[in-house]
Amino acid sequence: MWSKILAKIIGTANERYLKRIRPIVEKINALEPEVEKLTNEQLRAKTDEFKMRLADGETLDDLLPEAFAVVREASR
Repeated sequence: MWSKILAKIIGTANERYLKRIRPIVEKINALEPEVEKLTNEQLRAKTDEFKMRLADGETLDDLLPEAFAVVREASR
């Protein structure tokens, strides 16, 4: 009983997780039109670009939306 009341107030674990990642998913989806235009060769080149950007100090969290968008497009 208490767990149901608590879940209604703060949400289930899945709802809280989805709420946390929703902004990232929206960024990934926003990149889709741009990434769709890339050729297969340009998609492959993104790997080296990501490595260079990491070496230059960008964080994985900064690269995550673009990297996921590229992977999603490459899998099509």
